[in-house]
Amino acid sequence: MKENLFLRLGGIPIFTGLVEEKGIVDNVAHNSSGGLIRIKASKIIEGTSVGDSVAVNGACLTVRALVSGNLEMDVMPETLRCTNLGLLRKGSSVNLERAMKADSRFGGHIVTGHIDEVGTIKARRPEGKAIWLGIKAPEREGIAPKGSIAIDGVSLTISKIESDLIWVSLVPHTLGETNLSGRRVGDKCNIEYDILSKYCNALQHSKADTIMTTLRENGF
Repeated sequence: MKENLFLRLGGIPIFTGLVEEKGIVDNVAHNSSGGLIRIKASKIIEGTSVGDSVAVNGACLTVRALVSGNLEMDVMPETLRCTNLGLLRKGSSVNLERAMKADSRFGGHIVTGHIDEVGTIKARRPEGKAIWLGIKAPEREGIAPKGSIAIDGVSLTISKIESDLIWVSLVPHTLGETNLSGRRVGDKCNIEYDILSKYCNALQHSKADTIMTTLRENGF
């Protein structure tokens, strides 16, 4: 049997932001140690094994069991605090993507499944066949118009940044293949900023801090 070889970045799985399937939450259970989520799926069940990584609304989870067409996954307390997975209920639609294999085409952009923050949809505007979403995010440092962003696990392009809103445009294909078509004003969404942008921003700050420290040490 051919072994699945998955791409990894610094030891973590890689996703692309191209949703493979919309799953339906079959059961959610919360307890003191976190939670357990069971999701009905059909396409991604095939070829998925216990221990594999699956992005659920963009958050990387590990498959703990496969039961009658359902994926069972543990959700840690930190994940519940830092994502919108704690808001899921029986019947909720979720975006699903398996970790990228080494022999797969790379579409979308590099997505790690580590959610940076939860944003709030503040505006929803139709334009022709597309839908514009205006999303308020507390931390937006290091992002730029036309850069990449993952919203609930969907790879999108930041069309523009106005005031405190990040604007993205949803084309008909995205509306048909993901749960973003059902998002309304007030809904919470998982946000992961482009990892390359985050690394560049961190490097710039690191260099700036080093320069300031050197200047202070030399009496400036």
